[in-house]
Amino acid sequence: MKVLILCGGHGTRIRDVSEVLPKPMLNIGNRPILWHIMKLYAHYGLKDFVLLLGYKGWVIKEFFLQYKAMTCDVTVTLGKHGAVQFHGDSGEDDWQVTLADTGEAAETGARVWNARAYLEDCPRFCLT
Repeated sequence: MKVLILCGGHGTRIRDVSEVLPKPMLNIGNRPILWHIMKLYAHYGLKDFVLLLGYKGWVIKEFFLQYKAMTCDVTVTLGKHGAVQFHGDSGEDDWQVTLADTGEAAETGARVWNARAYLEDCPRFCLT
């Protein structure tokens, strides 16, 4: 079963902070709120996520594109044929995360509708 997570709001109730970061990326401890939500779902076996991006979605994309490098030890070979080797397990290696741009101005229903291509093989899904 897939888990859709709404990550596109402007965070107007936390305006002071959300001008810099989107609300899902505010840290609790050393990880964003979004990661904690995903970790809870993963605890119950739900590890296929579709993040419905909008406002400052690029921040969330950057986080996941750099995730492995930020959570594991890394060896970098410099030079002509540079290579990167990751050491260890981040603990989330079995997660699948789809980052879906659903429109910055889209409301909740439109965000889900815009992500329908990722739900074709999934008659049921969770939505947070």
